[in-house]
Amino acid sequence: MLKEFKEFAVKGSMLDMAIGIVIGGAFGTIVKSFVADILMPIVSGIFKLPDFSNLFILLKPAADGTKHFVSLEEARKAGASVLAYGNFINSFISFLIVALALFFIVKTVNHLKKEAEKVEEEKGPSEIDVLIEIRDSLRK
Repeated sequence: MLKEFKEFAVKGSMLDMAIGIVIGGAFGTIVKSFVADILMPIVSGIFKLPDFSNLFILLKPAADGTKHFVSLEEARKAGASVLAYGNFINSFISFLIVALALFFIVKTVNHLKKEAEKVEEEKGPSEIDVLIEIRDSLRK
């Protein structure tokens, strides 16, 4: 069983998958920062809304009865129960950006594979095919 696990763990596809997961995690961090620090402030400026990450609905006031908070962080520190739909919007936009990037990567790889197949098809007969033809011609 240990031998089978070793074979599985050192397969090329397993290593490729591990690298993909690490790079995907790093890419996700970059996209999250892009959305939170660059894109959403621009969008919120255009729509004249506060930063989306601070959009929330107060579900239950804080223990001391406070019902008005300036930020989501302040509400959570006070112990209020909040529905942070602004963070959900940020996460959804991050997801869309990652999905779009992956779509373009897959589309490019598929295009490159098709091009490689076309080149192979247009290549003509291989050396072995030519040698077989010559051999057959000499036999005749």
